[in-house]
Amino acid sequence: MPWFIKQETFTTAMTTLPAEQRRQHCEDHRAWVESQRSSGLRIASGFLVDEDHKPGGGGLLVFEASSYAAAKELIQQDPMIARNLVEWSLHAWRPVSGDLQA
Repeated sequence: MPWFIKQETFTTAMTTLPAEQRRQHCEDHRAWVESQRSSGLRIASGFLVDEDHKPGGGGLLVFEASSYAAAKELIQQDPMIARNLVEWSLHAWRPVSGDLQA
């Protein structure tokens, strides 16, 4: 099955929320990812940090889906996307070497 990568960065709507509200949205996202994983989807989520290990570079979601349309439909269920809290892009990924093969 093909691999896809969603890259995201927080919108101003997210960054201006109080810390506790931001934390809750992130927890909702992690719970959604875990529910997808528990249902059998090969998926991994994480955030980017700089050389000092400080976050702020955005996040990545790597997952398998049967098609680009199916991948887009899936990620639109992500609470962060559904709530317009991130700007995002989606790309099919064609691995050519390594552990993740289509």
